[in-house]
Amino acid sequence: MRAQGKGRGFYVRAAAGTIAIAALAAACAAAVLALGLGEREPLDVHVGRIANRASAAAAPEADPYAWDPSRRADFESRAALGASHVIYEMSPGGVVASAARTARFRDQIEAAAVRHGVDPDTLEAIVFLESAGRPQVIAGPTPESAAGLAQILPSTATDLLGMQVDLPRSIALTRQIASTHNAVRAKHLIAERASIDQRFDPDAALEGAARYLQIAADRFGADDLAVASYHMGIGNLESVLRAYTGDDRPPIGEVVSSHGLSYAQVYFDSSALAHRKAYELLRSFGDESSEYPWKVEYSREIMRLYRDDPDQLAQDAELATNKASLEELFHPEPETDIYDDPDELAEAEQSGELASLPSDPALGWIADKQMGELAPQLDQQPELYRALRPEALATLSYLAGLVLYESNDPHPLIVTSTVRDRSYQELLIASNPEATPEYSLHTTGWAFDIKRDYASGAQATAFQHAIDRLSSLALIDYAVEPGAIHVTVSNLGADLLTP
Repeated sequence: MRAQGKGRGFYVRAAAGTIAIAALAAACAAAVLALGLGEREPLDVHVGRIANRASAAAAPEADPYAWDPSRRADFESRAALGASHVIYEMSPGGVVASAARTARFRDQIEAAAVRHGVDPDTLEAIVFLESAGRPQVIAGPTPESAAGLAQILPSTATDLLGMQVDLPRSIALTRQIASTHNAVRAKHLIAERASIDQRFDPDAALEGAARYLQIAADRFGADDLAVASYHMGIGNLESVLRAYTGDDRPPIGEVVSSHGLSYAQVYFDSSALAHRKAYELLRSFGDESSEYPWKVEYSREIMRLYRDDPDQLAQDAELATNKASLEELFHPEPETDIYDDPDELAEAEQSGELASLPSDPALGWIADKQMGELAPQLDQQPELYRALRPEALATLSYLAGLVLYESNDPHPLIVTSTVRDRSYQELLIASNPEATPEYSLHTTGWAFDIKRDYASGAQATAFQHAIDRLSSLALIDYAVEPGAIHVTVSNLGADLLTP
């Protein structure tokens, strides 16, 4: 996942067990070396084939990211990492503090999990993700919203889980709690609210969450679908599964069994071009429900690291929050080669460590004419600053191929920036407020910018779909800037370099 990720020890738990992402990254890096890129066909020809792979009409069997049941664990681990940035950014007080609060309830979590036959690590991850271990938290201004340690809705609590919820009284008590300045009185009010609204009682909330997972697992016949339904809702997920299969037979468990469905299959095999109805349903929820299982998986990993390797968790959290994307987690500064000056940049291009951008609008993208415009100030040609790591160039080409195919718009995307050296970056800082004086992934060759100027609405929509898909595969992460989308590529793009 990182350019030189050895020793990172970063793991994501997947359905088939715990997968070492650092080891996967090292394997991808080794694959790039084994290809001997400079000894193979010219890269511009190779990039054309990569772009073609994005077209399902061209050769779906050649697409390394087409759904394949044998890659389920791989796809799930990638998706967990791809969905992790929001967890790092939004965890109250940070992931370490949130994990510490959640860990306090481990004994109760295990007891509830045993009673309902569910996995305690999954239940704990849901608590981490839903409330960050805060038993009194409410998703909205009043308890009419999801509330408590497991963030259960009032209707779900009473109609499905058999919990006691006196909603009018709970609302009134919540207002009193918010208005009181007396700590002793607040404590009494909180205890009273928990007695009449069991969502605020930690033991009852955990019991309810575990029971929900048990009910959903019995209904769908699959634990991964039960987890997906926790945020999406059982009825909504059933609609998605029926849309994907076109199978209306009751009960839904038989549909899942007869089609051998997993959530990963439905998620990764649905697009604007295939299983479109299921894809549109997943996108229509608008609350990131479709990514919920991946966030639960990553939350499991956070809790594991909190117990087993807290220093690693703290380091990962720092890297993940240094920028508006996962770029420093993909490529930590101490472990990533940075180009200091034009001579280093030229040497890297000559050796094949960097690949020059081909010039072919048919690939779905072109280099902006202004790219490298500051080069003359360094006595260099602009072309020197039009290159990327081979994995990044391959990923750019694959992304553009997806956009071209889905949008059916022949106009190319405009790439405004690729590799720089430190001296160029310093010149840019003086004239561009968006240029960071800190560690820039542009100085490593792992990042490129796409101009936010699209030829049509169809192209803009297809581009958003494409970057979301590649993010879910942990191939990229991106940040939205005023004039461009800043994309950082993980070294998993080495998959695309395989002939």
